[in-house]
Amino acid sequence: MQNVVDFIQANSDRYIGELREFCAIPSVSTKSEHKKDVERCAHWLAEHMRKIGLEHVEVIPTQGHPIIYADWLHAPGKPTTLLYGHYDVQPPEPLELWESPPFELTLRDGDLYARGVVDDKGQVFIHLKALEAFLRNTGRLPVNTKLMIEGEEEVGSENVYKFMEAEKKRLEADALVVSDTSMLGKGIPSVCYGLRGLCYFEVEVQGPAQDLHSGSFGGGVPNPINVLCEMMAKLHDPDGRVAIPGFYNDVRALTKKERQQLRRLPFSEKRFQETTGARKLVGEKGYSTVERIWARPTLDINGLFGGYTGEGAKTVIGSKATAKFSTRLVPNQEPAKITRLVRKHIERLAPPSVKVTFRVHSEGKPWVAPFDHPVVQAGRRALEKGFGKKAVFIREGGSIPLVTTMYEELGKPCVLLGFGLPDENAHAPNERMNLENYLKGILSIAYFYDEVGRTPAPAARAA
Repeated sequence: MQNVVDFIQANSDRYIGELREFCAIPSVSTKSEHKKDVERCAHWLAEHMRKIGLEHVEVIPTQGHPIIYADWLHAPGKPTTLLYGHYDVQPPEPLELWESPPFELTLRDGDLYARGVVDDKGQVFIHLKALEAFLRNTGRLPVNTKLMIEGEEEVGSENVYKFMEAEKKRLEADALVVSDTSMLGKGIPSVCYGLRGLCYFEVEVQGPAQDLHSGSFGGGVPNPINVLCEMMAKLHDPDGRVAIPGFYNDVRALTKKERQQLRRLPFSEKRFQETTGARKLVGEKGYSTVERIWARPTLDINGLFGGYTGEGAKTVIGSKATAKFSTRLVPNQEPAKITRLVRKHIERLAPPSVKVTFRVHSEGKPWVAPFDHPVVQAGRRALEKGFGKKAVFIREGGSIPLVTTMYEELGKPCVLLGFGLPDENAHAPNERMNLENYLKGILSIAYFYDEVGRTPAPAARAA
């Protein structure tokens, strides 16, 4: 193992240069004008996989953007890991807020800046460089490994779900590995064992047939914006709880052990507040901030619009008003059931004077893994070796619906080893990744594959 470690430590400059090439390709999956760039990025990554010694590398076309598959399966008796990641990125706009060009990787004050550098190109590359270090120095890997890297994560992963259903045999593995999450904070290596689920809704309220003069008609017709605001205001009670009947019925409460573990984390509420710029932290009564954002369900309005929103004044009653809002779910909440409850509540709140249209944009299940699974513990040991510090177990408030699908479809445990930080602007201007985390991440993932290789395959298969 020492020669692998030495190789990694001697190649840090090259790792930055290669990541610069990867990030230079504007693989923005949501914009049609970047379709060729996304395809070019897929082929660049596939060629890089071949170059470092991975086998059966294939760029698989879909109805959307390509999926890349690769493997190396020459470790008989050893576990098989399946790495999932994505090479597509969010749009860089607004461009004027970037301090350096979004597709030119720039090192500044110990951070690497570029669109996609932390979400998820840099984290995918961490695995590739760790695998390369083994193949270059030992000619083999300590485990069997498969890789599935997609180009549609930022737009819903629709074609990956189809690919997984069609290719279950090819994707069989003892454990799933994902690096698309964050650490608790700088210098705190973290194993993520839980993600919240997501339901995203849209409600449209229709009043008069067209916009009306507020002086001539105000007080005589229903104002959709007024109605919608009243409806949205009734989605929470004064204690910050979601006021939808049945919403909490299936929530799996944190165990005493979990609450104790969360309290021991070096989580600073003051630092969290400073990061947000909010004047005060709020939320469901009776829970700490870290419990609220990781382990409790929530409902948030994400957009509210209607009527006149341009410059100056226009005295008008808009004919329509729209709200977009989402729920974050925890085990054992079922998205389909939550959708039914939300729809029923919205219909109950709507007065007969308006027409209400309810739309469902997406649904994703929550996910949680046992701490004590051998592969999860291998992740903890690896992070501690790579960073030289004690690792912690965390949850994340965000959602990666594909993780739950992979777990359910393939029936295997999943370990999330993320190397981003919560304030690295993953979907915003000046996206960045801490250079130390990038380099220590490569070292940690090399230790991870070594640790998993020491885990007997039957134990790794135990779900």
